[in-house]
Amino acid sequence: MSGDSEQPPLARRAFVAGAGAALLGAAGAGAPAAHAAAAAGVVEGDLPGFHPLLKEELRFPLAWGSSPVRDFRTWRRTARSKVEQHLFVERDSTPYDPSYDEGGRTGAGGYTRETVTLSLTRYERVRGALLTPHGTGPFPAVLLLHDHGSRFDIGKEKLVRPWNDDARLASAQAWADRCFGGRFVGDELARRGYVVLALDALGWGDRGPITYEQQQALASNLLNLGSSLAGLMAREDVRAARFLAGLDRVDRRRVAALGFSMGAFRAWQTAALSDDVAAAASVCWMTGLKEVMVPGNNILRGQSAFHMLHPGLARHLDFPDVASIAAPRPMLFFHGTQDTLFPAEGVRVAYEKLRAVWRARHAEERLHTKVWPELGHVFTVAQQDEVFAWLDSAVGAGAPA
Repeated sequence: MSGDSEQPPLARRAFVAGAGAALLGAAGAGAPAAHAAAAAGVVEGDLPGFHPLLKEELRFPLAWGSSPVRDFRTWRRTARSKVEQHLFVERDSTPYDPSYDEGGRTGAGGYTRETVTLSLTRYERVRGALLTPHGTGPFPAVLLLHDHGSRFDIGKEKLVRPWNDDARLASAQAWADRCFGGRFVGDELARRGYVVLALDALGWGDRGPITYEQQQALASNLLNLGSSLAGLMAREDVRAARFLAGLDRVDRRRVAALGFSMGAFRAWQTAALSDDVAAAASVCWMTGLKEVMVPGNNILRGQSAFHMLHPGLARHLDFPDVASIAAPRPMLFFHGTQDTLFPAEGVRVAYEKLRAVWRARHAEERLHTKVWPELGHVFTVAQQDEVFAWLDSAVGAGAPA
């Protein structure tokens, strides 16, 4: 759900004719509203007419505060296990076996840039960008998770300035100008003293590029093969966090995850599923599920939604419930009021749920939520500077040892 607004307007369908109309008539004026809704077939936004009934059935019984489990550590293990069950991708302990491209190493700007290739799973080796500050480590580190944006020719390059590739540099600079105020977030973090790792998700950059229309088929094919597109991304991000934390140059106690849009979803999800992440910052991806599943919303297109869809998980946990598994670690969430991808009510509901959990853990000061009234779906320089300062206090030089 990240930047799909570039695509043509969502096709709108409303079938309440023929047999549907007959059913509505048969229901009678005194029939329950639920019966009438159920007869509407498919309504605007490709929702089934009975979608309000499905929403009513979503009670999120495993959420903290609703779950009968009252010990937080026990709840955390239980909730994480439930999420992992719905990933449809098993844990993977394949050796990373990293190889480093010395030819791509450069020391400009106060940090070293190099290419690293590693096995995130037993299925595929993935190439990433690794930035290391000059000086004596170990350093704090940031796992940078790229967005969706319906732009697949670049992935890690959206966040780390590519070197020795003029074609990707032009594309990456255009993306940085559009979403990040012209900055490459990863390079800025490296200049500030962080080791940075950025990798491509399946379908982007070196692992693609796919097209917008291919996403749904890719997700379907993985499900048919007993796997999951969203589950694979979740497992790979957790593995990436562990690899980064295990580097000799990194202080494993001070590893953060950071992302914008789909990358923001990935950041809080990784914090929920990994003990290697000490803090996470998520810009422009947090909402209540019920509030975002409304006619006209981008998530109803399918396509990009499959990267963030774990089938059946909504019967147990809402999005903020999953993010709450990371409590009471430091977490930051930003939202722009003008962001049409996330209704304000969904953000409000999610933030309230998050605050309730951190409050229950006596750690309200570790949760930072903010709404930017003048902004939309962007990660501006002003927002970045605030995130960088927050990271410094959470895992950087200013963080408690």
